[in-house]
Amino acid sequence: MKILDIYINGFGKFHGRNLSFRDGLNIVYGKNEAGKSTIHTFIRGMLFGIERQRGRASRNDLYTKYEPWENSGTYEGQIRLEHKNHIYRIERTFQKNKKEFKIVDETAGREVEPTKAFLDDLLCGLSESAYINTVSIGQLKSATDEGMVSELKNYIANLNTTGNLSLNITKAAALLKSQRKELEAQMVPEAARTYTSLLSEIRNTEKEISSPEYENQIQTYQKRRSEVKTTLEERQKEKEELLQKVARGRQMLTSNQFSDQDSIHAYSEKAQETFDEYMEAKTSCQKRPRKICSILSLVIATLLLCCTVVLYYLGESNYFTAYYGLDLILLVGLFIGASIIFYLIGLILFLRMRHSQRDMEMSAKVLQEILSRHLGNTDISEDAMKAFQARMAEFTRLCKAVTKSEDAIGQKAADIEQLQKEQEGCGESIEKQQKSQWELEKKLEHLSSCKTQAEGLKHILEENDRIREEISAIDLALETMTTLSSSIRDSFGLYLNKTASDLIAGITGGIYTSMSVDENLNVFLNTKTKLVPLEQVSSGTMDQVYLALRLAASSLVQENTERMPFIFDDSFVLYDDDRLRTALKWLVNTYSDQIIIFTCHQREAQMLTANLIPYHLVEI
Repeated sequence: MKILDIYINGFGKFHGRNLSFRDGLNIVYGKNEAGKSTIHTFIRGMLFGIERQRGRASRNDLYTKYEPWENSGTYEGQIRLEHKNHIYRIERTFQKNKKEFKIVDETAGREVEPTKAFLDDLLCGLSESAYINTVSIGQLKSATDEGMVSELKNYIANLNTTGNLSLNITKAAALLKSQRKELEAQMVPEAARTYTSLLSEIRNTEKEISSPEYENQIQTYQKRRSEVKTTLEERQKEKEELLQKVARGRQMLTSNQFSDQDSIHAYSEKAQETFDEYMEAKTSCQKRPRKICSILSLVIATLLLCCTVVLYYLGESNYFTAYYGLDLILLVGLFIGASIIFYLIGLILFLRMRHSQRDMEMSAKVLQEILSRHLGNTDISEDAMKAFQARMAEFTRLCKAVTKSEDAIGQKAADIEQLQKEQEGCGESIEKQQKSQWELEKKLEHLSSCKTQAEGLKHILEENDRIREEISAIDLALETMTTLSSSIRDSFGLYLNKTASDLIAGITGGIYTSMSVDENLNVFLNTKTKLVPLEQVSSGTMDQVYLALRLAASSLVQENTERMPFIFDDSFVLYDDDRLRTALKWLVNTYSDQIIIFTCHQREAQMLTANLIPYHLVEI
């Protein structure tokens, strides 16, 4: 099989990029960060697909690493292959939400169904693990991964024993052991004793489940709990309504500065006393004799003062002195005294009248404020006071109603508490019943299980004989496979050592002529005196040996089939010029199929040109 060309429509940094390859050796040159590893991974993805990991692993998997830098909606490409004289075009879309995979046989002009058998043939029998560990050599990664050891052993074992890669001795042995373990688990050596024990267990369980404690009363308690819940909701609703009613009543009382019936009564009495004082003051102010007496006293006092002035002016010639011989000074004093007395009487009557007027005005102001607040009217009258007293009676009834409602709230709260306790009691009883029924179900399940086991144990003795015969057959098969596996394990080193040793002389330029590989793929180089562990040679020689080992493994895996191209991604960085020249010549002479070398140096092309070795140069 060989790769003809690739078209990258969206992969990493590339978009709309086309590359062509030819038979034989292809040198793909590009500077660092030019995208060589991206193209290398693209070829692998087109052949085997790329699955996106889940969880944290998806942050650094191949899918995420090589998502298109631009236009992420086109994560796709094509690769054209030539295999068994047919040209196939593989088309893949890697996008997770619209993944597509199609193979077109361009030679036959039809689409091919990508069955496993067809893909195994197209990919030369290589799985993705085998591909990575043989013909596809990543950057500075010639060493074989540990996963390849098991795969190569299984391959050689299957090939030697069956000639069919689809069979796997290791899996077959594991399956037989699993079946033997299952059969052993099915055996019951002490069947009779177990059957007797089960009959006793069945009798005891039947006796237990007939006990009154397992009588089902869940529905009764559930019905009662439902009734209590309904009553509780009604009580809570009534309580809420009473609370709202009390709140409104309290708000009305508070807005009128009342706290209880005593405050209403005191307020009413005070208003009545003020009204009585107002009426008394009003009556006092409206008495005409007092006003007349006050005026008359003032008039008499004035007349007396005028007479005093006249007496004083007339002197001794006044009538009282002239005819009655009264002393002028005495007369003047009497008139002045009388005048003062009448003035005082008039003033006292006037002041008392003014005091009554002020009392009436103050009482009227207080009453007007009271009546305005409660009646919305400032007219002071007996009717107004009757209306006020009626209003106070309403507040008294409101206060009584609020008090009664508060008492009712307390009773509702007590009822609610009692109902809640009863509801909780029903819940606890239901939980106990449920637990009891759960225990009953477990006992019934146990009883059913015991009966089923007892029924099965009737046939267990006959079944044990059949199982023993099958176990003997499995033991014989495992013994045969163990012997065969040991023989295969001994021959594994011979296969790989022989193939790799044939290649080591060429790649090392004759410095080493052979190598040995044990069953764990530990490598030793053979000298005339001893075996040298690979770890003791230089890194360049180590890399050459591992390359030979991979080529040998590739030859084993792809035996009797077309071979896939050998692909290198900057794999010769550790080689000096002499080693590189030798390795290139050896590689061209050893591997006649297509070879693709990705490199960031121009020395490979220069050496090939200098040694007249044909190659195809691709620059990126």
